[in-house]
Amino acid sequence: MNPLGTSAIAITGGAAAMGVGLVFITAGLAKLRSRRVFPGVVANYRLLPEALVAPVAFALPVLECVVGVSLVVGIGLFAAPAIALLLAFAAAMAINIGRGRAHIDCGCGRSELRQPLSRTLVFRNLALAMLLVPTLVTTPAFATAEWLIALAGGVALYLLTHLVNVLAALAAGPLATMERNSR
Repeated sequence: MNPLGTSAIAITGGAAAMGVGLVFITAGLAKLRSRRVFPGVVANYRLLPEALVAPVAFALPVLECVVGVSLVVGIGLFAAPAIALLLAFAAAMAINIGRGRAHIDCGCGRSELRQPLSRTLVFRNLALAMLLVPTLVTTPAFATAEWLIALAGGVALYLLTHLVNVLAALAAGPLATMERNSR
């Protein structure tokens, strides 16, 4: 592959790693802040035996933070676990949507913005997982021009993901539902 192609793959992978890493960090921290209610969110998915709900609810936010920090600091080995987590989250959501249980909270992090399951959330997780694939090949070297471009792209990806999540949560919230019903 030519140097320009390699550079583009490195920048794409680096931007995805930083953006997705920030998503995992903020989601993990939000779940840690809501650790009393998070086991209920995990149980609501009805995918785990009752004995596993509490351990998974305890471990998942910690795992998200570790994976997120590792992606942000450039430890490429954590791209595969991040992809696996995103695919598992997408599968759990899709299964519950298929069961007619789209009303449950996704547990994506922001408990003050309860967000029901949707195909958009499934697609978001699949898209973020796909964006991480170049990270399996290469990432830019620290403090290079490629790294700075990847950093800017990662922050933009994080902010875009956060914006879409907030807008989707507000659109599904009680005020928006009341507004739609009053028409």
